[in-house]
Amino acid sequence: MTVRVGIVGSGYAASMHAQGLRQTPGVEIVAAASPDPEHAWVFAHTFGIRHAFIDYRDMLEGDLLDAVTVACPNDLHCEVALAAAAAGKHVLVEKPLALNLAECDRMIAACREAGVILMYGENLCFAPQYTRARQLVESGALGHVYYVRQVLAHSGPHADWFADVDRSGGGALIDLGSHSIAVARWLLGGRVESVSAEVGRHVHTRWARCDDHALVTLRTGRSGVAVAEASWARPGGLDSRVEVYGTKGSTAADLARGAALETYSDPGYVYGSGEEPEGRGWSWAQAEEAWRDGFPQEIAHFVECVREGRRPALGGEDGRGVLEIVCAAYESARTGQRVTLPFATDSRLPVELWLKE
Repeated sequence: MTVRVGIVGSGYAASMHAQGLRQTPGVEIVAAASPDPEHAWVFAHTFGIRHAFIDYRDMLEGDLLDAVTVACPNDLHCEVALAAAAAGKHVLVEKPLALNLAECDRMIAACREAGVILMYGENLCFAPQYTRARQLVESGALGHVYYVRQVLAHSGPHADWFADVDRSGGGALIDLGSHSIAVARWLLGGRVESVSAEVGRHVHTRWARCDDHALVTLRTGRSGVAVAEASWARPGGLDSRVEVYGTKGSTAADLARGAALETYSDPGYVYGSGEEPEGRGWSWAQAEEAWRDGFPQEIAHFVECVREGRRPALGGEDGRGVLEIVCAAYESARTGQRVTLPFATDSRLPVELWLKE
């Protein structure tokens, strides 16, 4: 069975999805949609996609597709997922799952009622080094894991919409923090019971409503603690690493530099996305950025679930759980208090919990 997939979006995440789909057997990328006609055409041409649409709704009509991957700005995740579910298409949604918890609930309910898969797109949970770390945790090689530290940082987002909180929902915490929180809870195991956080704006002060650095502490019922660090205020290129400590051992992975080429370039090394402006001078060039970060593995898992009709390893509930922690972290940063879970909020934008006063 050939799984026919459409991509909504034409930026960095969409390009990672396209690379992953091209590497997955039994898949055809049938169409792509982007509201900018030039972007839509260039993206389709770059990846050899036959159909390019300006309106994703046109792409969903009829029997053209079996599934879609959603790699557009955060404020569109919910409406695209709902439209896909109504059209009977399986859905993979990039992080964060939605702009707020109410949207998450609508997406989960709609996909359940339509009988389609809703997969949460957390690529780092499919990155080879990280999956090996989890295998070590699950095998007991490290004993009881009591501490996890996950860091994801760089000098700032590569697209303007990230700084518009009405589109993004917040700053570094919801952007990079969604990755760090997902990895921390995935490796630590057990239900997260409470959250505390420090959130600030240090470098990108012109973005009046955006945070650019966050430090989040998670506690679980298994006497475990995780620290998830997310930053747009870190010069010098990407920093992406995890450390896991147990009573009988430890392990660590450095995604950004562990298998990289130490590179010097006066013009500047342009990262695999083709959009990152940083990198003049010394940088860490990757032989296979998408594979390192787990995108082809994530996509292959989604396609396998579509083909076999089974539940994905990360579903809509996982995406909602991560966003709930993001919201609790913003609340903690504002109040200076530890926040217990479950945490209920009707805030339209997670960052508003931090900006209330």
